[in-house]
Amino acid sequence: MIQAGKTLANPTKKPSLTPKAIIHQKFGDKACYKVEEVQDDSNQNGCPGLAIPQKGPSLYRCTLELPETTVVSKTCRRKKDAEQSAAEKAIEKLGIQLKEYNPTKEEAWNDLASRISFLFSNEFLPSLNPLSAHFRAALRREGHFKGCVPLSVLAIYDGKVSNICKYIDPMAESNSLLVMSLVLRAAAKLTDSVVISDKQLQRRNEYPLEILSSTNNESNLSESISIEVVTIPASLGKAVESVKLNFTAAGYYLDVIARELGMNEASDVIISRTIGKASSEMRIYSAAPKQLLCDQFEGTLNNRASYFAGQEIHGEAILASVGYTWRSTDLFHEAVSLRSYYRMLVNKIPSGAYKISRDAILAANLPSAFTTKSNWRGSFPRDILSTFCRFHYLSEPVFSTQSNSSDASLDLPGSRKKLKVTQSSKEEKTEAFSCEVKIYSKNQELILQCSPQETHRKQADAVQIAALKVLSWLNMFFENPNISSEKLNLLAENLDIHFTPRYFFKEFALCHSMHNNKAAENEPSLIDITGENSGATPSNGSLVCISYSVSLFREGDSIKEHLESCKEFEFEIGNEAVLPYIESAVAQMAIGQSAYFQVDLPSDEFILAAAVDSGSGLSLLSSRNCKMEYNITLLQVTEPLEERMEQAQFSPPLSKQRVEFAVQQIKESSAASLVDFGCGSGSLLDSLLSYPTSLEKIVGVDISLRALTKAAKLLHTKLNKLLESSSKIKYAVLYDGSITKFDSQLHGFDIATCLEVIEHMEEEEASLFGEVVLSCFRPKILIVSTPNYEYNVILQGCTTEDPDEKNQTQVCKFRNHDHKFEWTRAQFESWAADLAATHNYGLDFSGVGGAADVEPGFASQIAIFRRREDNLTSMESDNHYVPIWEWNRENIPPQGAMV
Repeated sequence: MIQAGKTLANPTKKPSLTPKAIIHQKFGDKACYKVEEVQDDSNQNGCPGLAIPQKGPSLYRCTLELPETTVVSKTCRRKKDAEQSAAEKAIEKLGIQLKEYNPTKEEAWNDLASRISFLFSNEFLPSLNPLSAHFRAALRREGHFKGCVPLSVLAIYDGKVSNICKYIDPMAESNSLLVMSLVLRAAAKLTDSVVISDKQLQRRNEYPLEILSSTNNESNLSESISIEVVTIPASLGKAVESVKLNFTAAGYYLDVIARELGMNEASDVIISRTIGKASSEMRIYSAAPKQLLCDQFEGTLNNRASYFAGQEIHGEAILASVGYTWRSTDLFHEAVSLRSYYRMLVNKIPSGAYKISRDAILAANLPSAFTTKSNWRGSFPRDILSTFCRFHYLSEPVFSTQSNSSDASLDLPGSRKKLKVTQSSKEEKTEAFSCEVKIYSKNQELILQCSPQETHRKQADAVQIAALKVLSWLNMFFENPNISSEKLNLLAENLDIHFTPRYFFKEFALCHSMHNNKAAENEPSLIDITGENSGATPSNGSLVCISYSVSLFREGDSIKEHLESCKEFEFEIGNEAVLPYIESAVAQMAIGQSAYFQVDLPSDEFILAAAVDSGSGLSLLSSRNCKMEYNITLLQVTEPLEERMEQAQFSPPLSKQRVEFAVQQIKESSAASLVDFGCGSGSLLDSLLSYPTSLEKIVGVDISLRALTKAAKLLHTKLNKLLESSSKIKYAVLYDGSITKFDSQLHGFDIATCLEVIEHMEEEEASLFGEVVLSCFRPKILIVSTPNYEYNVILQGCTTEDPDEKNQTQVCKFRNHDHKFEWTRAQFESWAADLAATHNYGLDFSGVGGAADVEPGFASQIAIFRRREDNLTSMESDNHYVPIWEWNRENIPPQGAMV
């Protein structure tokens, strides 16, 4: 835990205005931004010599037209950055002086009075502004309320008023009642222009006719319209309800809401800040206290409304999405249904935000781990955490990443089984990232921080994994209302989280009373699986695709209410990415099979958030004799990536161990030239460059232009970084071509590698490759590695009941879905021995991962072919390969030289 006294005491300094905001202050609607998309095709995306045409990333340029001048921005990766760049250039060109707003209290009082005076001026009324729309609507009010603008409207809808008030009293930032009282005191100085009437202000003199005439025909709302809203009773014993409110252009919508709440008129209503997205008009409306300065409300505290609004709400409340926006002078409105209410409630739980992002409230679950970006579905952890903070009115989470150079032989997260690696190089350094997350209140009180000790190879992974740790811990708190402080502390320590109890429990004081976390049975009563068993079943790490439907089912009379369905829903097995009973059913199914089962009900909020018709759902739930019925069909299974399975068992991963094996062969043979057959994205060649070797020339061959493009960019960056090092590399080239065809340019290299490639070919093609490479390319040394199929028993955990059963490997799958074959040790040794004998090569067998004398041998088996003859027979020129990228040290100018 963090001691409360050690948190930040002072609020953060309000950031300065952005260039665009400064331009808006000076020119308003007269500033015109025009953004155009441009392409950057120069320099082949930073990889000179790349022969494959590359479309550059989309960039943007903005032209800003002002009454006095026109400026063009620099090119930027984002549209909003281009607009800010144009505004910045305009400020510089026009010589606009930037002044930070930091007034004294007396200056703030004067500024507040000036701002109120401006709001009631002739200039402000016709402007396109949400607040000016309220002023115009107030002129349509009847009787002595005509022209009266509620103080709550000024406090909520004018950012400048609330900002100035913070310099008078810092507590005003989170207290709209305080803002209202400060506005009232400042308005008392404006007796010549403003009239104070209870909790509202009115212009003393009427607006000129020409100003009024310009605002008379602005609304298309000629007839009464009905808008769906939700009423939230103060008593938790009463249910929230959906009602319809009728609005007309002739009236003021806040008066309608006031009457629904039992108030006299609009000034009796308190308006909350926006709920959810800042751009929305979703707000809570409730009764204002009799006197602003004494916080004496009528009615009891409304916990549900307070939880949504992030501030104390008393008495009955209304949740509505209605108001004026910057986009139009017309009244904006959206229906707020019971389903909308419950979806917002679910969204305030970490797992609920993930469910909403997947639109699968009754199926999805917050995953327990961030495995790979490609397997993650739904919003990423960082985005979910930001959403969570926004819905709970906390500051945006602060992510701090740190880069560390560490010994490449050290294990990075993902390793469970530690295996000793022989001849491990200690010379290579690899970059690793860690990420710390901090969450602050709006007053900049440190609520919690997560400081993971582990590091990750990718910076993005470090950020996502740290965010997921915070979400997982918060989720445990939200879903366990009876959790003890000791248990919460222990869970926090396990996830490298420290929190300040004082601030944490203050921010989440209402959450347990708002979420009815009713524990449902994790196991369905009976799973009925139908359909032919194809044998294609999922395993841990598999990415599966299902279709499902969920219904509310009342026992006895068989009445059903459809709740949720999805035709294609993907998730990763073994990562808790779906509810436990769904994963339990899917784990027993084969592709094409369907499953039917019933489970006990979860909390009502999840059911009502999912139900299309919440009214029907409530009717069925009231009988309290219901279950949920699931129908699931398994559509597809994608086996886990080979690299993922290997990383879970070995440290360093097998890919790293294979590189080290190749390095050892290079050092022992003093090889000067190397060709990597099936180089893919260049991971082996890139890794080799991290070691000091005798290599002077490296070549890669592959048939994938996409992979070769990645390899070119990777190698170009790495080789240029090594220019000032002791690296001996003079030349590098990548070829587009099939490794089953001979190209005389690569004849007689010192060493050739083909690591984890042949299993992606048909067996006949693998045999052809062996023939071509040993009979035509004739390298001094050839290293070929391929998975040992017998080792899959350990990697996949696919053992049978009898551990001595000889055919147990038959139940195992290939390590990757695109493997055409995987050989046992006997099969691989037979293939290699025949080739070696035919082409006069010596042959040794080795491997990485495991041990030769311990069953089932090495995880990755390796054959080392050594040419017995020193003299090579010359080959006829036969060029089948197309060079797509080339690097030559002699063509690289020295650093600091003029190009």
